[in-house]
Amino acid sequence: MLKEIIISIQSWLQAHRFIVKHKLWKWILIPGIIYAVLFWFGVMLFWRSSGQFINYSLTHTGFKTWLEGISNNAFIGFLVVLIQVAVQIILFYFYYSLFKYLFLIIGSPVFAYLSEKTQAIIDNKDYPFSIMQLLSDIARGIRLALRNALWQTVYSICILFISFIPVIGLATVVLAFFVECYYLGFSMLDYSCERNKLSASASIHFIGRHKGLAIGNGAVFYMVHLIPFVGWVLAPGYAVIAATISINTINR
Repeated sequence: MLKEIIISIQSWLQAHRFIVKHKLWKWILIPGIIYAVLFWFGVMLFWRSSGQFINYSLTHTGFKTWLEGISNNAFIGFLVVLIQVAVQIILFYFYYSLFKYLFLIIGSPVFAYLSEKTQAIIDNKDYPFSIMQLLSDIARGIRLALRNALWQTVYSICILFISFIPVIGLATVVLAFFVECYYLGFSMLDYSCERNKLSASASIHFIGRHKGLAIGNGAVFYMVHLIPFVGWVLAPGYAVIAATISINTINR
C-alpha cells in the first residue's frame, strides 16, 4: 500500500506538468473557484452556527448554569473552552464530510469530462461525446457518493466512540484522517473505473485492492487546502487528473 501512496503523491506532480503542457486551466479554475467560494462561505456559516448550537445546548441542559457556579476555578474554565473547541472541530469534520459529497455530486459532470479528457490525451485518441453516457456518469456518481457518505458516516461514528477510550483514543485522529482521505480518493478514482467499463461493484472491489491510490490522492487533496484559496481552487481538478494518471501508472 505504501508504494501506491507514493505513486499517488507523485501523480499530483505529474498532474501539474500535464495541466501546464496541455493548457487545461479552464477546466481547473472554473469548478475550482466555485468550490473555493462554497467552501469559504460554508466554513464561516457552519463555524458560527455550530458555536451557537453548542451555546444553546449548554444553556438548555443546565450545564452552563452549573459552570457559572464554578467559574472561579481557572482550570475548569480552561477545560470547558477546550471541550467547546473540540466539539466544534468534531462537528466541522462531519460538516465537511457531507459538504464534500454534495460538491462531488454537483461537479460530477465536469470531473467525469476532465478525467475522460486526460485519458484521451494520454492515449492520443478522442472519446466521442455522448449525452446518455454523461447522464449515466452523473447517476453513477450520485449513487456512489451517497453510498460512500453512508459508510464514512458509520465509520466516523465508530471512531468517535473509540476516541473516548483512554490512550487508544489518541490514535483516532489519524484513523479518521485516513478514512476521510480514502473515501475522497475513491470518488476521484471511480471516474477512471467507470470509463474502463467497471460496474459500481467492480469499481468498489478494484479500489479496495488499491487503497493506497485512494488514500494518497485524498491526503494530498487535504494538504493542498493548507494554501488559502489558491489551494482550494486547484485541489478538485488536480485530484481528478492525478487519480487518472495514477491508475494509468499501475495498469502499465
